[in-house]
Amino acid sequence: MRLNMFKGKTARTAERTHEGARAVKLNDELRLRRTVLSCMLWENEFYEDGEAISARITLLAEKVAPEAVAALAIEARTQMNLRHAPLLLLTVLAKTGAKTEKLVANTVVEVIQRADELSELVAIYWRNGKVPLSAQLKKGLARAFAKFDAYQLAKYDRPGPVRLRDVLFLVHAKPKATEQAEVWRKLAGKELDSPDTWEVALSGGAGRRETFTRLIGEGKLGYLALLRNLRNMAESGVSERLVRRAILDRKGAQRVLPFRFVAAARAAPLFDREIDQALQAAITDQTALAGRTIVLVDVSGSMDAQLSRRSDLSRMDAAASLASVINGDVRIFTFSNEIVEVPARRGLAGIDAVVQSQPHGGTYLGKAVKHVNGLEHDRLIVITDEQSHDDVRDPAAPRAYMINVASARNGVGYGKWVHFDGFSEHVLRYIAEYEREFG
Repeated sequence: MRLNMFKGKTARTAERTHEGARAVKLNDELRLRRTVLSCMLWENEFYEDGEAISARITLLAEKVAPEAVAALAIEARTQMNLRHAPLLLLTVLAKTGAKTEKLVANTVVEVIQRADELSELVAIYWRNGKVPLSAQLKKGLARAFAKFDAYQLAKYDRPGPVRLRDVLFLVHAKPKATEQAEVWRKLAGKELDSPDTWEVALSGGAGRRETFTRLIGEGKLGYLALLRNLRNMAESGVSERLVRRAILDRKGAQRVLPFRFVAAARAAPLFDREIDQALQAAITDQTALAGRTIVLVDVSGSMDAQLSRRSDLSRMDAAASLASVINGDVRIFTFSNEIVEVPARRGLAGIDAVVQSQPHGGTYLGKAVKHVNGLEHDRLIVITDEQSHDDVRDPAAPRAYMINVASARNGVGYGKWVHFDGFSEHVLRYIAEYEREFG
């Protein structure tokens, strides 16, 4: 497992965070990782707009070794469960990695996990105008096409500037068997059978209650779709017992980011208890951290920024969700203008305790670290966007981790900190892995 960490000297530098604290100057690869791994592509953040962030990703990826860009794209998609930022990396890799045999094609195959990403990749490649696809990009797309069956292709063949049939024509994919050839012929001719999804069923006039009851019973409703439709199910009278069992079964939950449970609970409080249990089950998936852990969660005003235009979730929700699933002996503090200890509750109760702990004002991370340095602990974990007003001193704990949940250009969590980027619970697994490897 490649760890997202930086261990270097925190020498004086002209680099500053957006709020004024002294930052650490990073090399291009680390700057790229910082920008990518917590990025909802083209979505504005508190300090920077989405266009500036995507432009920085492109510029840095052009400077970084193709092998490193390929590894980052795979990590962002398969470990951090990001979808669009890895595709943007692929469009750069198609140019910079063209001379490295099979690198681009192999990376495309690994990154593409859903059929609609075939067309989205081409659309991003053409975002500044149509140009010929590179040879390796074509080969990768052709191989990736073979990963998907008729149902998956029909489900994700959505209207847009680039359709799946367009990609099929562009890359000249070769079917491996007669059955696959027939599926692709139907895709090209727009003859694939409509997929059995809740969207298709409802648009065809089926009732919500009957549709969701059937799809849950047949195991055809993905876990994220389940969470997103809980209010629909409650309003339409789907059996509460059936829905509660599906939530607790957690089939496919490993690909769902922790903050999705927060959105589900807010939308459908009827199922709050089961959602909470499902979120807390993620704790058992984590290795228990030995000794006492202190967690500092950033609740400053910048953390109130929405994750995306269509989401009512914030980066604070993402940070609090991570804090709520840490396994072990934990004390939790929040920091903004002040530092406040909150009950170390798990799941939704822990998230609420963090978010409601104090007014969301300034970012005095330096003061917070100074405070907890005087407390007994074996490990310090800070979850933040790293935009501090005051300079951040070195941690006193023998193990100290800075988890960054935003894409801001500069940050403070380097030097004697082990640095991670991203809001997937995989960052917690990285901590356990790091301690197994380095003690």
